[in-house]
Amino acid sequence: MENINTKLLDLKKHIGKVSKESTNPFFKSKYMDLSTLLEHVEPLLQDRGLLLLQPLENDVVRTCIIDTESEGSMAVSSLTLPQLTDPQKIGSCITYFRRYTLKSLLGIQEEDDDGNKASKPTPVKTKLTDDQFSRMLLKSDKNILTTASDNYSLTNEQELELINKLENL
Repeated sequence: MENINTKLLDLKKHIGKVSKESTNPFFKSKYMDLSTLLEHVEPLLQDRGLLLLQPLENDVVRTCIIDTESEGSMAVSSLTLPQLTDPQKIGSCITYFRRYTLKSLLGIQEEDDDGNKASKPTPVKTKLTDDQFSRMLLKSDKNILTTASDNYSLTNEQELELINKLENL
């Protein structure tokens, strides 16, 4: 009987690269959405008797791969959610963390669209105070808001808030 490590090694040989097919219009970037990722890896996991679970426990998003053929054998990756109160932001964050914990756990390779950016020096971006950020959000100019992440260093919470604002314009 194979152990979970042997099964995961075999799985990695068959995953290959997964394409970034979704586009984030607000940040002008491509990404691999969770549905595409799951469609790609779940059949490969199931063929090897591996079960994928992604429970949310005590503000922690976990990705667990359980070997159904050997009791108690599993691989786990997790991230702790930031303290948010807006249900939409929480939902976005959970989806984002589910995608990244799964990619991390399986060592998923994506098509690299950041290679050119990494080779160029990154200009230092101005950090916005909460007050400055709140005043910027009062603007209804989509062009100003969509370029905010290019021009300013935003926290994860600010980025999520900016995305929600743009979606509601």
